[in-house]
Amino acid sequence: MKGVILAGGSGSRLYPLTRITNKHLLPVYDQPMVYYPIQLLVEAGIDRILIVTGGNHAGEFLPLLGNGSAFGLKHLDYTHQERAAGIADALALARHFVGGDDVCVLLADNIFEFSIRPTVDRFEAQGGGARVILAGVDHPEHYGVPVFRDGHIEKIEEKPAVPASRYAVTGCYLYDNLVFEVVKGLEPSARGELEITDVNNAYLRRGRLQHDVIDGYWADCGESFESLLRANLLVQRNGASKPVAERARLSA
Repeated sequence: MKGVILAGGSGSRLYPLTRITNKHLLPVYDQPMVYYPIQLLVEAGIDRILIVTGGNHAGEFLPLLGNGSAFGLKHLDYTHQERAAGIADALALARHFVGGDDVCVLLADNIFEFSIRPTVDRFEAQGGGARVILAGVDHPEHYGVPVFRDGHIEKIEEKPAVPASRYAVTGCYLYDNLVFEVVKGLEPSARGELEITDVNNAYLRRGRLQHDVIDGYWADCGESFESLLRANLLVQRNGASKPVAERARLSA
């Protein structure tokens, strides 16, 4: 499995902090934000990683991350998204890098308290398709929201005015190699972007999407100044990307 970290976007919701740098280079407690998704992938056993970035500050990633040796990697790949055109559009840029493998896609402004290794293992056991991670949130209307029937996701609604559940689809998505054909068949949404919710719904229509519900916290650093502050406090208090063994110890 390959890992793809999406670190583009304009960062408009965190302006003026993002006036002179990319959002994903802002600090969260004691590390740059982009460190956390790299650490999450490495802890899950994924060591071939592509960083997709864009905007006027894309060149700042290379001197910060280099070849990934600080994370125990032998190499990091980079590619550039010319304009912000949606998560699925950014994912499409990874097609050559992923080749014939499966892919774990992470939004670079998402931080998870615990390792995603169990989700990676379950995805590999399910034999293709897609898998997403859900988290209970206070304001699901800001996210893609799953609609359940008999314990299974029936569809995902993007930022619904009246959410059907209290859950949000987090920024961690696992796909088989067919995802790139799915993306090719998408039409831009009303805001002119290729939406990752449309990708997930395409897998749902084929009966090929499974889900996990997160343990511990999930932090979306880029939603607002308040969410960035919350992420800093959660990481300070609880750490991040902690291994499975620690989760088991805490629940014992």
